[in-house]
Amino acid sequence: MDARKVLIIEDEKAISDLVKFNLIKEGFETDTAYDGQEGLDKALAGGIDLVLLDVMLPTLDGFEICRRIRDKSEVPIIMLTAKEEEVDKVLGLELGADDYITKPFGLRELIARIKANTRRVASPAAATGASSENVTEFGDLAIDLDRYEIRKRDIPLELTLREFELLRYLAEREDKVITREQLLEDVWGYEYYGDIRTVDVTVRRLREKLEDDSSNPAYVLTKRGVGYYFRRP
Repeated sequence: MDARKVLIIEDEKAISDLVKFNLIKEGFETDTAYDGQEGLDKALAGGIDLVLLDVMLPTLDGFEICRRIRDKSEVPIIMLTAKEEEVDKVLGLELGADDYITKPFGLRELIARIKANTRRVASPAAATGASSENVTEFGDLAIDLDRYEIRKRDIPLELTLREFELLRYLAEREDKVITREQLLEDVWGYEYYGDIRTVDVTVRRLREKLEDDSSNPAYVLTKRGVGYYFRRP
């Protein structure tokens, strides 16, 4: 398997160099950018498996970069922020970030999050263009595990890796209510230090792409005060 490539968009060179050094030790390839426009250009050029994105940057801030990347790409994004305000974290998630981590951060935690957000299925079908046989259908919804693809009425949905994994996890446990805490542990894939609102925001994003009417969902339903569950309509 080829090494995963992480683009580090961070204007503090000492932090960028430290992260780069440790990622290389873990077997990753890296690229760096020290201002927002350079980082956006590199992210949109392709060949990146994850973007590590600081919020406070010259030329373009991280929120604007995140928004523009999401307009063109579903590459995983982890936001870096020195701010403690929850609104900044939620805003990043609303704009399409997959995760966030607050400075100062521990390198072990950061590496764990990067690894969790760069998981991929080695897919012979996707690589060769062959037809996939690992498809589960729920009415007009099809989950293709080989291609990491969701199709609704035969039209592919543009989901992030996190959105795909969340939907797959719930669909595999059809009609079972899963708590937010359990979703953080199982879907996010590591000891998660974040807020359960991360789940709520990701569910909201997923519904906007999946449901005919996101305010009246048919697939991903809420059990008030507990969590979420999947039901075929």
